[in-house]
Amino acid sequence: MNATHKDLKKVIKIIEQLDGPRVKKDKWRLGLHLMPPVGWLNDPNGLCYFKGKYHVFFQYSPFDPKGGIKVWGHYTSPNLVDWTYKGTPLLADQAEDCHGVYSGSTFVEDDKAYIYYTGNVKRLGDFDYDYIGREANTILVETQDMKYFEPKQCIMTNKDYTEKISCHVRDPKVWKEGDTYYMVQGARTKEDRGQVLVFESKDKKKWKLINEITSEERFGYMWECPDLFKVDGITILSISPQGIERQEFEFWNVYQSGYYVIDGDFRSTYSLNNFCELDRGFDFYASQTFQDEKGRRILIGWMGLPDCEPEYHNPTVEKGWQHCLTIPRELHFKEGKLYQNPVKEIESLRKQCIINNIKGEEALSAYSLSEVIVTDINSEGGLSLIINEDVSLTFDTADETFTLEFLNATGAGRTKRIVRLKKLRSLRVFCDYSALEIFINDGQEVFATRYYPKQRKNSIKVTCCKATVAVWELGEMKYDEA
Repeated sequence: MNATHKDLKKVIKIIEQLDGPRVKKDKWRLGLHLMPPVGWLNDPNGLCYFKGKYHVFFQYSPFDPKGGIKVWGHYTSPNLVDWTYKGTPLLADQAEDCHGVYSGSTFVEDDKAYIYYTGNVKRLGDFDYDYIGREANTILVETQDMKYFEPKQCIMTNKDYTEKISCHVRDPKVWKEGDTYYMVQGARTKEDRGQVLVFESKDKKKWKLINEITSEERFGYMWECPDLFKVDGITILSISPQGIERQEFEFWNVYQSGYYVIDGDFRSTYSLNNFCELDRGFDFYASQTFQDEKGRRILIGWMGLPDCEPEYHNPTVEKGWQHCLTIPRELHFKEGKLYQNPVKEIESLRKQCIINNIKGEEALSAYSLSEVIVTDINSEGGLSLIINEDVSLTFDTADETFTLEFLNATGAGRTKRIVRLKKLRSLRVFCDYSALEIFINDGQEVFATRYYPKQRKNSIKVTCCKATVAVWELGEMKYDEA
């Protein structure tokens, strides 16, 4: 631990102590979603299950709710609903990461955790930082207890990534198959084409570039946050591409998050199926997955986006904080696509429930924190669910579309998002104080969005030929400090 690390740690603690009470009093602070103690949060990082606890690291800028130099914050939980904030173990305190501890992953083996991340450096001078002037260093930190972190090791630099690549290489994700370790990193070529670099290693420290994965036709200029994993025997490559043009109902956000199914061998000859968005809402990016002790493949995403202003924004900036993470989602592959559902543990927050049998139009009371489940749907004339007269969820049987639309300024500039949907079988909505997560047809499609209602008490109005609506009151997740 050097002097820079010690002083940064002290300064961050002071800021959290000074600004934390104001954030906790904000009516828009969250009860179901992990958020920063103060300041700015973005990518989930280093997700893992290690020695009886879930570990969620996140990119964190405590100094400014609009962003700034990035460090890693750290939450732990025994059950994905009771969380303890552990502070900031990884700081921008070395020559190899002095402009930010960027995204990365944790690999667990033999009672030890190996944390890989990108150390960002911007040299002083007249540089564009795309093709010259930026260092993207791959850093390794080892730990046996997630309390003491061994000295940082710089294991790769720009010269290890191939001459075709620009200065933009980042976000290492590491796993093991057989006796070989693999790593993927997101990259931007000098010809402005997004791709994923594949490395292999026998010792977790010396890495060799073995393949480059990209689409046949150019698909954006940068592929961030790559994640390569298997779900139900299917190989998935998840990426966050930048520079995609908007199409009919697809790619409406400034940047996207989605996945390819990979046929063949990612190490050599492969083919990519069609790209599919993971989430259709306004606020979803930079997702990462991990496998827990139960064998589940769990995804967590950043419930936010870079560079979305001036189209829409988050008024919590005025309260000293911004952004959150999604509810952890369990993944399965069926009917040719990934299905996402909240992990089972979230149901432990349920309290009381009111069940309503709907025929036609009916107004229902809800709770400050609610889970709304619509089943037994006869949507012959469509379905409409309106939350607080602020947000409309609509299924149109004729157009075969499902629409999320804000009806007033509570969207803070957010307007409408649409997905093609042939049939609506079920709808599950989590209503947090300033966030909504909407799961359609048992996770066939998902919408995540922030919004800012005037009051915490919820009401819903449902219009449908016939449906059963269950409204659960939810308790808040627990947030403690170590």
